[in-house]
Amino acid sequence: MLLTQRNLVRKRRDSGSCVPHNEMVVFAGDMNGHIGSSNVGYDGTHGGFGYGSRNADGSRILEFADGLNLVICNTLFMKQEAKLVTYVAGPVKSTVDYIMVRWRIKLRFVMSGLFQVRNVCQSINC
Repeated sequence: MLLTQRNLVRKRRDSGSCVPHNEMVVFAGDMNGHIGSSNVGYDGTHGGFGYGSRNADGSRILEFADGLNLVICNTLFMKQEAKLVTYVAGPVKSTVDYIMVRWRIKLRFVMSGLFQVRNVCQSINC
């Protein structure tokens, strides 16, 4: 069977959905899709600080994340363009590398104050 991107998303969704809800789930890597800067339709999954325009593969990434109650960490905070762009080919710039975690894990970080570290990082330009 030819493993297309659509089939790969289905396989990931099936493998992720069998993990118990009290276990940590992290998907990270080059997803080869552009989720864009808008979080319209995916405000629980997309934090609103993406880059560029959404394409069909980006929509599949968002559907995958939404279906497993994952949040795309890259989109939670405003960043400088140089730190947001993960793919450059001539004049084309995009973000294709994403880190996704379960909402429950994100909430643990927020409640513990770990996400407040971003303010320190912004002030020292890390």
